[in-house]
Amino acid sequence: MINYRVADLEALVEELRKEGVEICDKIESYDYGKFVHIMDPDGNKIEG
Repeated sequence: MINYRVADLEALVEELRKEGVEICDKIESYDYGKFVHIMDPDGNKIEG
């Protein structure tokens, strides 16, 4: 799994949705950060 850090996860997820990217789940918030999973075009799960 690939894990990326981004400045604004909510905005990124909205932009990815507009581009047709598969969002696998909702954004989960923890004390140590926020996370969501997406699928790349090759079917690899990416965590942001």
